[in-house]
Amino acid sequence: MSHTKTLILATHNRHKVEELSAALGKLRIDIRTLDAFPQVGEIEETGKTLLENALLKARTVHQLTGLPAIADDTGLEVDALDGAPGVYSARYAGENVSYADNVNKMLFELKGIEDQKRSAKFRTVIAFVSSKKELWVEGFIQGFISQSPTGKRGFGYDPIFYVPELKKTFAELTGEEKNEISHRGLALKKIVKKLKNEFQPKGKESE
Repeated sequence: MSHTKTLILATHNRHKVEELSAALGKLRIDIRTLDAFPQVGEIEETGKTLLENALLKARTVHQLTGLPAIADDTGLEVDALDGAPGVYSARYAGENVSYADNVNKMLFELKGIEDQKRSAKFRTVIAFVSSKKELWVEGFIQGFISQSPTGKRGFGYDPIFYVPELKKTFAELTGEEKNEISHRGLALKKIVKKLKNEFQPKGKESE
């Protein structure tokens, strides 16, 4: 019998944990979160790009635990704001702010801007780091920033990220619907394909 391999999700965000776990659950691995490793503490996101931050978090967790780690960084890029808030999306309204604070600032910054000029892109970069290799993938989706929040599901900017094809915001979608089309969902599908080779090499199926 082969040993169960462990993968650490380098985040304290329970919403991200839910989305990551749902996708990675298809692999035969033991998934842990940072809650099980208090020695890691908070990791300051000092990178200037989503990739830098994702790698920074995954590398730090791997170095401190000795176990393979996976981390993501996500940015909302609004065309009318020249790509902002981008890498600063989680702290757009300042440090230690709520999701609502960021949403309200976004709506304030776009006040008076007509619908067709509120185009935006959600991007996620997911990085995997182990003692043997580093991998990373990216997923993105185009949409628009709505004039006001709609829907009660999801988190972050979900209530104001409108997907024209579905005529709904992310916050109006079920978790399954969102994972099928979202930036993080698309990135997760890519990383799962890569990790299948990492955790389940051909001819060495877990028992």
